[in-house]
Amino acid sequence: MFPFQKEHGKYKRQSKNHKNKRKMKFINLTPHTITLNDGSSFPTEGNARVADTYTRFNAYGICRVKHGEIKDLPEPEANTTFIVSAMVLAAAKEKGREDVVAPATGHPLCKRENGFIISVPGFVH
Repeated sequence: MFPFQKEHGKYKRQSKNHKNKRKMKFINLTPHTITLNDGSSFPTEGNARVADTYTRFNAYGICRVKHGEIKDLPEPEANTTFIVSAMVLAAAKEKGREDVVAPATGHPLCKRENGFIISVPGFVH
């Protein structure tokens, strides 16, 4: 797992590129504090959302989802990654955003207690 350092109230990690010593800032835009398996946590700093619309269900009970406008996702910032829900991540990627990640809740190393997620090993892009 990559190390996170708290700096000025924000968690940052040093770039894996040793020639480039910039730090990446993570901003959590989910309604929950995100805790990593290594103990690092990212308190919520907002709540990005997406308005979805759905087609009618077909004869097999299947419909399609269309991601609409994303609300409360700031414009890209240098050296900043926004932590969002999986639904917001999907919509943001459709719109070409590369600065968003979601908690890796489906990863085999995700920790659960009584069926509830207590920490994740990292993020998915």
